[in-house]
Amino acid sequence: MTRTVLCFGDSNTHGTPPATALDAPSARYDRSLRWPTLLAGHLGEGWHVIEEGHPGRTTVHDDPIEGAHRNGITVLPSLLESHQPIDVVILMLGTNDLKGRFSVNPTDIALSLERLIRVIRAFACGPGGQNPGILLVSPPPILETGCLAEMFEGGAAKSHLLGLAIASAATRANVAFLDAGAHIAVSPIDGIHYEPAAHATLALALAAALRENFPN
Repeated sequence: MTRTVLCFGDSNTHGTPPATALDAPSARYDRSLRWPTLLAGHLGEGWHVIEEGHPGRTTVHDDPIEGAHRNGITVLPSLLESHQPIDVVILMLGTNDLKGRFSVNPTDIALSLERLIRVIRAFACGPGGQNPGILLVSPPPILETGCLAEMFEGGAAKSHLLGLAIASAATRANVAFLDAGAHIAVSPIDGIHYEPAAHATLALALAAALRENFPN
């Protein structure tokens, strides 16, 4: 029986490459370079990986500049229903919450992720109407550099505390956890997005985490 993994994230799940200018045309890595595709290759037969990344996606915040549609909690229920049954949800958000416009701290971001976990469980979208497994992933620390530096002003310091805050959230919610910052780093070009080598490394780490935490 095929097991389904839903990858719910932001631009780094979508496959957005590092930006060199705010007005640069939208870009996306080829499917073969993106970590969800690479993850599917590592997992092999018996797994179906769904790529659900949206650039600018937040945990629970309507973005006053880029649009309310980027609020993760508003779209999550429909995605859970449309893709069910789902065996595992990989939840990797929080980077966009570091934008200065949201004025939230690492604990607030972690608590927002806990709220998303409650939404996932409320919909009982796993096989047989059970709860799916959840792998909560803390994104790597950001850099304030390049064309996105001002947008994320003050976010770098917060991001270095985010892994610990999200790990605590995972413990409270009793879900599996992976600190992506222990495996990859953001690109020095814009301080937010991942280069292809990071996608490859992250895919390997996630495959190992899935096998360890959800063996059956």
